Amino acid sequence: MAARASGSSGSGHKRSGTTASAATSGDIASLETQLSHKFKNPELLRRALSHASAGSESNERLEFLGDRVLGLIVAERLYGEFPLETEGGLTVRLHAIVRREACAKAAEAVGLAPHLIMAPGDLKSGGRNNSTILADAYEAVIAALYLDGGLEAAKAFVLRYWDEAFASLSPGLKDAKTALQEWAQSGALKEKIEPHYVVKSRSGPDHAPRFVIEVRIPGLEPQRGEGATKRDAEQDAAARTLRQLGVWKE
Repeated sequence: MAARASGSSGSGHKRSGTTASAATSGDIASLETQLSHKFKNPELLRRALSHASAGSESNERLEFLGDRVLGLIVAERLYGEFPLETEGGLTVRLHAIVRREACAKAAEAVGLAPHLIMAPGDLKSGGRNNSTILADAYEAVIAALYLDGGLEAAKAFVLRYWDEAFASLSPGLKDAKTALQEWAQSGALKEKIEPHYVVKSRSGPDHAPRFVIEVRIPGLEPQRGEGATKRDAEQDAAARTLRQLGVWKE
């Protein structure tokens, strides 16, 4: 999900002998206005803004939680907006929208950069303009809102800044199998080949089956996908392969 894979940037390791740039109470208050949420526990917001270089009280754990909350919020909206779409199609749309780039863009829109807390060295090297650091902070703020005000507070914040991303999802969004097929035929490999899909297992009752399908491409590690139909399992396997290749990024 965020989408996407989460983690700190290369400059995000803790450093000794540095003093982090701290947010003042005034900074927190102004950001609360931008977030449209008055924190009962302002320390949650301070931690959400704290890059790993700021010390042990960083936003990494909040980022982990925020990534999952963001995925839930986006998945719920997609479920409502595309009532006829299959599980595989919804998964394609989820991965298309929950991306690090989208998180960084939302962080810029809300104005998180001036409030980030990090070591002086990271500030001098342009840390507040680093898209990975901004995306991580954005997910951490989602978690802080969730813990302080519940799912509705987090949802209101997320949906306020993601209308453009949702609007970009056309009904004809390219599915994972098509994208993988085009990649395999693009000349990225020595020979143009066809991805080969193999059913590995089928479980569950007839009215609610579960398929596991493996996609094989010579020279690549096979990837397995799961779904309620063969098509959905194939889409999942193709999406996993695209992420493995770095063609699709979360």
